[in-house]
Amino acid sequence: MSLEMVPDGYGALLAALKEQIRSAQVRAALAVNRELVLLYWQIGREILGRQKQEGWGAKVIARLAQDLKQEFPEMKGLSRTNLLYMRAFAAAWTDEQIVQQVVGQIPWGHNVRLLDKVSDREQRLWYAQQTIAHGWSRAVLDHQIETKLYQRQGKAITNFEATLPSPHSDLANQLLKDPYTFDFLSLGAQAQERDLENALVERIRDFLLELGVGFAFVGSQYHLEVGGEDFYLDLLFYHLRLRCYVVIDLKMGDFKPEYSGKMSFYVSVVDDLLRHPEDRPTIGLILCRFRNQTIAEYALRDVNKPIAIARYQQELPEELREVLPSIEQLEAALDEMAPGVVGDDSIGGAAQ
Repeated sequence: MSLEMVPDGYGALLAALKEQIRSAQVRAALAVNRELVLLYWQIGREILGRQKQEGWGAKVIARLAQDLKQEFPEMKGLSRTNLLYMRAFAAAWTDEQIVQQVVGQIPWGHNVRLLDKVSDREQRLWYAQQTIAHGWSRAVLDHQIETKLYQRQGKAITNFEATLPSPHSDLANQLLKDPYTFDFLSLGAQAQERDLENALVERIRDFLLELGVGFAFVGSQYHLEVGGEDFYLDLLFYHLRLRCYVVIDLKMGDFKPEYSGKMSFYVSVVDDLLRHPEDRPTIGLILCRFRNQTIAEYALRDVNKPIAIARYQQELPEELREVLPSIEQLEAALDEMAPGVVGDDSIGGAAQ
């Protein structure tokens, strides 16, 4: 049959088959990864048990690695170093159900990172769950750990409990941070608020990574006309999970109580002029360099619009800057991320 002559519906069939094949490839890769991680956990558990019962030392692990590599020369991941990681992995996760349902869903390289960099079990589990939920590559996972996302998530000062219905208020709280880290910017000490805004827009991809999954950029200096006068929002986003607009107001210095009144005005206007009937109430986020917690809480106490106040920091401590992946590495990792695929190093990507 000629390439030019195809029956009706052929294009739709071809597209559907391509999607089925891609989905099957993803499921197969995830299944292989899950089996590999489970195998590593079982090997680690065996080593751990023998060491406890029979007092095996490190030399036995080295001999075991040598013999296993001789028997399975084509199989990577059987080095002495990786066997030690398997033992640590089994010691960290004693519940096989967690291995199968959570950490078995992420690549081995991600699990090695969590063992190396996160000592607290609850935090380690949280980062694993977030990796599954958001498809973090290894470089992005590194960045989130080093910038202490676990400690920052849900820490903004808000009035959501009083202004948003539950569970929407809980979800909105958890999706905001304090402080935000803008270490990808290079602004001098004399920079003004418009300089900060322009820099964030120029690096919008990095800004979206720091804001978190779900934020869609609508515009900067977004124009609103009210009562014949012009007003401009610093930054306007739409959050796909919250199903609402998010207005961001940038401040270079300390938080001042009058900022909450201005933000309340902006949120009201966006609700009236932009919000669709199916959208949830608009949220305001005031980002400032510094804020006094007591003053911020008083400023929001009687405001009836949902507003959050959070700090931002432009620079990371020196010890973190030395170990973090570069912006170029993060951007490359984001390029490799695909929806529904957990990471870019899916099978045994570390500690060979």
